[in-house]
Amino acid sequence: MAVPVEEAIAALSTFSLEDDQPDVQGLAATLSVERSAASSPIEYGDVSAYRLSLSEDTKAVNQLNILIQEGKEMASVLYTYRSCVKALPQLPDSMKQSQAELYLETYQVLDLEMSRLRDIQRWQSSAASKLAADMQRFSRPERRINGPTITHLRSMLKLLDVLVQLDHLKNAKASIPNDFSWYKRTFTQVSVQWQDTDSMREELDDLQIFLSTRWAILLNLHVEMFRVNNVEDILQVLIIFCVESLELDFALLFPERHVLLRVLPVLVVLATSSEKDGESLYKRVKINRLINIFKNDPVIPAFPDLHLSPAAILKELSMYFQKFSSQTRLLTLPAPHELPPREIQEYQRHYSIANHIGAIRCEHDDFSIRFASSINQIILLKSTDSSDSEWSNEVKGNMYDMVVEGFQLLSRWTGRVWEQCAWKFSRPCKDAVHVDSQEISASFSDYEKVVRLNYTAEERKALVELVSCIKSIGSMMQRCDTLVADSLWEIIHAEVQDFVQNKLATMLRTTFRKKKDLSRILSDMRTLSADWMANTSKPEPELHSSQHGGEESKGNFFYPRPVAPTAAQIHCLQFLIYDLVSGGNLRKPGGLFGNTGTENSINDLKQLETFFYKLSFFLHILDYTVTIGTLTDLGFLWFREFYLESSRVIQFPIECSLPWIMVDYVIESQNAGLIESILLPFDIYNDSAQHALVVLKQRFLYDEIEAEVDLCFDQLVLKLSETIFTYYKSWAASELLDPSFLFALDNGEKYSIRPMRFSALFRMTRVKLLGRTINFRSLIAERMNKVFRENLEFLFDRFESQDLCAIVELEKLIDVLKHSHELLSKELSLDSFTLMLNEMQENISLVSFSSRLTSQIWAELQTDFLPNFIFCNTTQRFIRSSKVSHVPIQKPSVPHAKPNFYCGSQDLNMAYQSFARLHSGFFGVPHIYSIVRLLGSRSLPWLIRALLDYISNKITALEPMITGLQEALPKSIGLLPFDGGVAGCQRIVKEHLNWGSKSQLKSEVLHGIKEIGSVISWMGLLDIVLREVDTSNFMQTAPWLGLIPGSDGQILHSQDVGDSPLVSLFKSAAVAVDSYPRNTTPTSFLTMSKQAEAADLLYKANINAGSVLEYTLAFINAALDKYCTKWSAAPKTGFIDITTSKDFYRVFSGLQFGYLEESVQLPSNHHEVLGDSVAWGGCTIIYLLGQQLHFELFDFSYQLLNVAEVETASTSPALRNANYMQVLTLH
Repeated sequence: MAVPVEEAIAALSTFSLEDDQPDVQGLAATLSVERSAASSPIEYGDVSAYRLSLSEDTKAVNQLNILIQEGKEMASVLYTYRSCVKALPQLPDSMKQSQAELYLETYQVLDLEMSRLRDIQRWQSSAASKLAADMQRFSRPERRINGPTITHLRSMLKLLDVLVQLDHLKNAKASIPNDFSWYKRTFTQVSVQWQDTDSMREELDDLQIFLSTRWAILLNLHVEMFRVNNVEDILQVLIIFCVESLELDFALLFPERHVLLRVLPVLVVLATSSEKDGESLYKRVKINRLINIFKNDPVIPAFPDLHLSPAAILKELSMYFQKFSSQTRLLTLPAPHELPPREIQEYQRHYSIANHIGAIRCEHDDFSIRFASSINQIILLKSTDSSDSEWSNEVKGNMYDMVVEGFQLLSRWTGRVWEQCAWKFSRPCKDAVHVDSQEISASFSDYEKVVRLNYTAEERKALVELVSCIKSIGSMMQRCDTLVADSLWEIIHAEVQDFVQNKLATMLRTTFRKKKDLSRILSDMRTLSADWMANTSKPEPELHSSQHGGEESKGNFFYPRPVAPTAAQIHCLQFLIYDLVSGGNLRKPGGLFGNTGTENSINDLKQLETFFYKLSFFLHILDYTVTIGTLTDLGFLWFREFYLESSRVIQFPIECSLPWIMVDYVIESQNAGLIESILLPFDIYNDSAQHALVVLKQRFLYDEIEAEVDLCFDQLVLKLSETIFTYYKSWAASELLDPSFLFALDNGEKYSIRPMRFSALFRMTRVKLLGRTINFRSLIAERMNKVFRENLEFLFDRFESQDLCAIVELEKLIDVLKHSHELLSKELSLDSFTLMLNEMQENISLVSFSSRLTSQIWAELQTDFLPNFIFCNTTQRFIRSSKVSHVPIQKPSVPHAKPNFYCGSQDLNMAYQSFARLHSGFFGVPHIYSIVRLLGSRSLPWLIRALLDYISNKITALEPMITGLQEALPKSIGLLPFDGGVAGCQRIVKEHLNWGSKSQLKSEVLHGIKEIGSVISWMGLLDIVLREVDTSNFMQTAPWLGLIPGSDGQILHSQDVGDSPLVSLFKSAAVAVDSYPRNTTPTSFLTMSKQAEAADLLYKANINAGSVLEYTLAFINAALDKYCTKWSAAPKTGFIDITTSKDFYRVFSGLQFGYLEESVQLPSNHHEVLGDSVAWGGCTIIYLLGQQLHFELFDFSYQLLNVAEVETASTSPALRNANYMQVLTLH
């Protein structure tokens, strides 16, 4: 059945599209627009409606704007120009006959590039002539046109800036003359067969002159300017406008300020090169003001990797303008490379962001708090239907002030980044010594010297912080664009209306009442911008008559209307204010708002000046999104076209890329305060890609950026994952460190881990990068899963290269890794650690009871442990025998790994290695504990079965050897006579045990019995451990199962009848829930009740676990059954056979006697070879064969001991004691 639309919409409204992803990335623009509100979208077509006679001025402004746009495209062509000659193939000697074809194809390729240079040549000539004509139009004494407007002046400056940049690029690009020389050479070769090439040669010569002449564009502009009449007036106006704007910090955006700085030295040169009145400039602008400006900014950003120096421009242009060469004070300004050391240090402090980052950080925090507070006030205002207009205006006005302040902060910060880069490019690192490789400076490229080696660690940190501040403030302001738009427009509307309806009305009644010309200007201002419909304080006739005087009235009240002025209205208002102040006289003394020679009041001028500057701010505030995009654009940090050409490489490695240098610094420094900003430098790639496609319009640049981003992002995921893994590994190792160890240390704090804030990065599921959305969290989790598996693989490889004593260290390291997995699983969705452990142990199948670790332990037991380790019954430990001739064992070498594959940090590694060394020299109960915990109940039975089979096989292998020893025994061996004494009895035993030819056989039998005893001892230790584990489990489960220990050690039930406490609890819960009427899932509680019953049966069945040692003895007993007839023959007479018995106890007694006799002769030899295991093995077999009493009666050692006791009774005390001790030692 179809769902109604209303219900569907209501259901959709319940879904939340928000997530908890933190805002640790900058803006990701999804829509790019070339035009903005700052430039009129209708090319000032509505200016004519205001009847201000500005049609000619508006036409000129539009023409200049078109030229500016074309010039920027030309500059993009020049900046991204790369040599074509390097890509052209060279013919081998065998293909010289095809040289003509190669020349033709080369010419066709180069001609396409040269056509672009011809277009630039033609355009600059046209632009220079139009700019010169525009300036000359306003410099005529008899001019009858209004203007130039402030918008017109800005357009002149922007076009002049474009020409300066083009000239600078033409001078800097060495590949252009190189390609042109090849082009000319190929033209000479291919034009031999052409007709009428004179015009082409003339064009070629003109292009050659243009390309080879430095500052050709400015020289041509100078010629065009002074071709008809002088243009000193307009040049001086432009200079005054630049100087005042720079001194008063009038430019809201940093690009506007950089434009003024770039064109000012050129304007000074052009203005003072006039033949007529070149010195008049310094009458209006003191030369000290110019010198201060040039000194304050010795380097000016021009392009991402190119800079301009006012001092260098002035000195170089003085050679072309002889009139200007007399200005010695300006020419003595030092270029950046000529600065004295003291000034270099001062400029370094000024340009280095590291010296200002403290203040910037404070500004950022303070602004963020106040901006958030203003946003909250706006939200509160919108949510309440408040009639308090005063409070509403205050909130909106505060919001407007915060936006202006935010733009100013962003402009100042981004300008600092531009200026620091320009300073770094002007001052390359001279003592370039790399920290790691210690290479000499000659091996570094120029780009490495200005970027990679030119930033200290402190400067990199400061740059990362500043980029974070810029992007975070920009993102914060962009998110509230639609929220604050109406408020901003209303405040702008109120500002304009308050000025034109109130303040201008006051001026009309007071200052300008008797000045008809000035009153007309004020009336025009009110006519073109006053919104009378919003004014409710007077009827409309009174509004129009108020300008003629009358009673003093209070200010008008305006309804808030989000109707902002258009670009044309602001353009006209600025013109009228400028015309009001200057009177249309370009030679007016003083600055733009200087009152020298005027009768205007200072208060009125101040009001006009304030409103004049606000008008410029309005355009950027109305163009809110584009302004933020411009102020947060840091893409210039990636571009390096000039240095690619000078270094003659295709592209630089990522180690030389400033965005990656910043990311790498954050990772390597492990600064907790910067780790959340690690993705912000990648916004530089977004900005540079946007710039490459939209501004430069070069696809190959975007492809290079995309390739670097792919590589850098892979490196980021790799290195960041390593850092995260190391941190959590160190954290886990620190928590698992023995507290008593830390308590005993004086410097235990070095094992503590400094907290790092990765949680924000773990929530990043949508990283915007070059138009793609990347699940960063998923990539980190995927990499973490791989690293955990690699770490487990390393731990098993390391264990396989060591002996069985390393099992304790393996368990410790696996515990650390498991704990780090638990800590990290709280943040990321990782695979189960048990699953990963089973994968690495190849133990995934349900029918697989052996694992890689179990197989390795069994292999170690077979090949190394049982043959080479001996058991000490006193310490209950196995130790490696130093007397056993080691059989060479093929083991892999110890794998090499990073410290984070151990315990994270070097200090923690050393601490855990010291613990591991405590257990590396023996094998005992701690090692058995580790084996039990690592193998678990699944694989441990397999290992026990393998050991039992080993005993069975060893008994089978010993059977023929023992048979051989039985055959070598004499037919009759009686009891030792007491009258022979100890010495005689030893001689008799040696004669009976004539196994001289069986020495190898004796050794093999002893080692076989020793290995059987080692397995039995190993099982005994395992039985002790398992009993302790079972006891611990019983203590935990007994209260739930209703079990208590009895007085005789038996397990009793606490309840005679009924269910256990566990089952009773779940049954009562199920009954209570089932009786609850609102319960919707009673079956789930019934299921849990059934599961509790199953758990009760399972745990009770495991309470009475058997003994591993008992099972081992039973297994050995069964294995000895088939050899019982050979090793334990029944006496024929039914009585104990004293003389003719060759049972196992007789063979083992002889072996023991010989073994003990040799131990007396070499005290430390045999015991270190066999240890106590041989006694455990032989005695266990004797006991299981039922020969214990026979052995005690007829053992040669016991008999010899009895003889010694009798002999000592009849000898002197000294001799008695000596003989007795000898026999004891022998026994």
